Amino acid sequence: MNSIYHISLGIICAIIVLNSEITRSQEQYSKLDLTELSIEELMSIEVTSASKKEEPLFDTPSAVYVITSEDIRRSGVTSIPEALRLAPGVEVAQLDANKWAISIRGFNERFSTKLLVLIDGRSVYTPLFAGVFWEEIDTLLEDIDRIEVIRGPGGTLWGSNAVNGVINIITKHTKDTQGIYVKLGAGNEEQG
Repeated sequence: MNSIYHISLGIICAIIVLNSEITRSQEQYSKLDLTELSIEELMSIEVTSASKKEEPLFDTPSAVYVITSEDIRRSGVTSIPEALRLAPGVEVAQLDANKWAISIRGFNERFSTKLLVLIDGRSVYTPLFAGVFWEEIDTLLEDIDRIEVIRGPGGTLWGSNAVNGVINIITKHTKDTQGIYVKLGAGNEEQG
C-alpha cells in the first residue's frame, strides 16, 4: 500500500513538472508576424549560405529560400525531408517508409551526388555511397532554427557536390534548447 502511494506521488510530480515545461516551451514560440514588419526589415533578413558570410537576403547573388522554425512548426511536418517540400524548386520523393530521394533542378535519385547538404556548415555527405542518408540525420525538428535552400550552382564557393544546389540546416544555439523535451503523436504513418 505504501509503495502505491509513492508511485502515485511520483507520477503526479512528473505531470506537474512536465506541464510547467510544456507551458514554458509554448511561450518560447513568440510569433513573428511578417505583416507587422516594414519593407526595410523584410529586406534585412540575414542568410549565411549564399556567400559563407551573413548578408541580407535581398542582397544575395543566388536564389535563396529560407524555411524558418515557425514554418516548420506550423506545417506539421515530421521529418527534414518533409520540411524541404516547403521550398520551391526542391523535388522530394519518398521511396518507401524511411528512404528519400531529394534533388534540386531535376535528376532525382536515391543518392543525389549533385546536391550538397550541410548541418551548421558541415557536410553530411557519405562518401561510401556517394550521397546523403536522410534517414540517418538525427536532428530534431524543434532544434532547427532555419533551413536555407540555394537553388543553382554553388561549386565555386562550396566545392564538390554543390552543382545543382546547397541545403544548409542551421540549428538553434544550445542555450535555446535546454530543458525537458516531450513529444506525443498518433497515427498510422511511418509504422514500418
